[in-house]
Amino acid sequence: MVVVFAERSDDELFRQALSFARRLEDDQLHAVGIDDAGAYSPDGWAGALAQHVRERPPSAVVAPGSERGNEVLAHAAAQLDLPFAANCVSAAHGDPLTLTRVRWGGSLLEEARVHGSPALLTVAPHAVAADTAGIEVEPIRPAAQAKVRVSERLEALSAGVSLTDADVVVSGGRGVGSAEGFAVIEELAELLGGAVGCSRAVTSAGWRPHTDQVGQTGTRISPSLYIACGISGATQHMAGCRGAKKLLAINPDREASILASADYAVIGDLHEVVPAISAEIRRTRSG
Repeated sequence: MVVVFAERSDDELFRQALSFARRLEDDQLHAVGIDDAGAYSPDGWAGALAQHVRERPPSAVVAPGSERGNEVLAHAAAQLDLPFAANCVSAAHGDPLTLTRVRWGGSLLEEARVHGSPALLTVAPHAVAADTAGIEVEPIRPAAQAKVRVSERLEALSAGVSLTDADVVVSGGRGVGSAEGFAVIEELAELLGGAVGCSRAVTSAGWRPHTDQVGQTGTRISPSLYIACGISGATQHMAGCRGAKKLLAINPDREASILASADYAVIGDLHEVVPAISAEIRRTRSG
């Protein structure tokens, strides 16, 4: 039996974890999620999962590779004194279990062997197709003696759609040149009903808040279209937009590394290209 931990049963990352788990044990899958999950407690949630594993030992525990999924399984592994492997993309049966997992923001794949049972695994976001069959999730109660609990969560105020929910994201990098230069990025994002993102270089320069950052240390996104303007394509940034269905790169440098990952590319100055795209959208919509 393989246990799949659900942060949210309707979440795409959970369905991806479920798909990964079916490859390990298609006939005996059991999904669990925290009952009354209003207040997040890493060690409390992990304690509930660990107790479930003690009572009904599985061959493996699989969870989404989200921030909470990784944190809860890390705590559970420590409580159970069991091995934990994060960001897995494939697994091969055997003793020990052989895994392939993403390292260094997706720039390399590592083959690892996990000794001990059950192995606790998280699945790299958007590395496998989401399961469409679904499964009933059994609620488990968080441990009452939790030491740490999130009492309040402050979300960034936004007049539009959030990065995580946006179907279109328009991001700017160092090539935008200044905070004021993001006006053309914001204009295009508004026309497309999307969200504005940026690279780490932009937040480091103080041009945009950290909540706008796309990347390994920012927000990981999965829009239908990602438009990257003046972004070179550092490994950390590409790790954040790996889930995008299509990538359009606008860059004056023909050798920019982001072009190797782009579905479409425009070689040119974003300050000319982006306003031209916005103007064409307006012209088309006006009839």
